[in-house]
Amino acid sequence: MSYRIGSGVDFHQLTEGRELWIGGVQIPHYKGALGHSDADVLIHAICDALLGALSLGDIGVHFPNTDPAYKNIDSKILLQKTMSMIRDRGYRLVNLDSTLCLEKPKIKQWVPGMQAVIAGILEVDTADISIKATTTETMGFAGREEGLMAYATVLLEKVK
Repeated sequence: MSYRIGSGVDFHQLTEGRELWIGGVQIPHYKGALGHSDADVLIHAICDALLGALSLGDIGVHFPNTDPAYKNIDSKILLQKTMSMIRDRGYRLVNLDSTLCLEKPKIKQWVPGMQAVIAGILEVDTADISIKATTTETMGFAGREEGLMAYATVLLEKVK
């Protein structure tokens, strides 16, 4: 059996006047992530992890922020397109482990919804989707609530 591991990371600035989307779920907060798309930091990190596992470049290669077609796009669509590339190459997701880093808001109550959304797109059980969160104890840009970041690691398996 052939396995591939990929890791991804993404960062977005937080600003007032934007919606906050994390893991395909809208989270009520007075700040949202700034970006060309809906700026879903978790989904972007997952896309990069999936693409990296098969040496397919990164999210910017496939969905450039200079392309008007991706302006304000729902990142769940980007994840669907990314997963199609993975399936087309004969792989499936075994599991995903991810970590969000942000000071506020606390996201624990939204994690089950994020797991359900992501598991549905990636065609796995929610038990195969790990989403953790941490703060930087008020240090750095995340601690000052200027931005947030996400890390993702995936394991892919070649389908027989």
